[in-house]
Amino acid sequence: MKIGFMCAGQGAQAVGMGADLYASSPAAKAVFDEADIVLKRGVARMCFDGPMEDLTASAHCQPAIYTMTAACLAALLERVDIKPVICGGLSLGEFAAAYAAGVFPFSDGLTLVAKRGELMGEACRRSDGGMAAVLNADPRLVETICAETGIDVANFNCPGQIVISGRKDGVEKAVQSLKDSGVSKVIVLQVDGAFHSRLMAPAAEAFTPLLAGVSFADPVCALVQNVTGASVHSAAEIRENLAAQVTGSVRWEDCLRTMLDTGVEALVELGPGKVLNGFMKRVDRRFPVYNVADTASLAETVEALKGSV
Repeated sequence: MKIGFMCAGQGAQAVGMGADLYASSPAAKAVFDEADIVLKRGVARMCFDGPMEDLTASAHCQPAIYTMTAACLAALLERVDIKPVICGGLSLGEFAAAYAAGVFPFSDGLTLVAKRGELMGEACRRSDGGMAAVLNADPRLVETICAETGIDVANFNCPGQIVISGRKDGVEKAVQSLKDSGVSKVIVLQVDGAFHSRLMAPAAEAFTPLLAGVSFADPVCALVQNVTGASVHSAAEIRENLAAQVTGSVRWEDCLRTMLDTGVEALVELGPGKVLNGFMKRVDRRFPVYNVADTASLAETVEALKGSV
């Protein structure tokens, strides 16, 4: 069976994530232990014990979710020999996807996401940003209203779900314009700032030279990237797209369709939660999707894939 990996993004975090995998999987434990050594802080303790307020902060959340996702991957590969045909991740998850595709070692990716989280958190504190989820609206209408109100489209997640991002006053104007245009459901999100918008430009500017300082390899399988929604096969493209991703739109629906176009026969979501499985179901409800987030979901996924890979 041709398998693809999907990696969770920021917002999927939960206190306690990874604790049972740490206790039951030597491979997952090794990932958490390495993270603590690389960053010289308690990444594992933050995942297991929180508190949620600290775990939600970008500076802690991004390395925590990256580590958790890599631990889920390690626990899966400990049980089943899978060589993915394509990998992809939502926003932050793109770094874990690149690691899974052999672009850089775990430690290099961890160092990058830790710095990315710090820079994005700083950009949030310096700007008065907000985000809102727009449900069941025409994407062209959303883009037009964002342009008129001076904000950006942050995410095209799946059919029927778009996220907008920018200065709070601009988001408020856009929300009202969308409602006036007949969009019945717009939800203002409780977030620290305006991710994937022009307000993240200072973070992108500081992050780009850090990417240049890390050695990237060509991926061993296709890697689908957020800013284009297409798969790439060269280290240079991957580095460029990761830099652009900080301020660019996450075209996750396009990423999912690109994965399907490769002939992949099942997708496995790695990391906390099952948000990406839900997005995939909105694209194709019948397509087989699995996840690894804890020992129970690991066992279910291993059983489902046994004999197929």
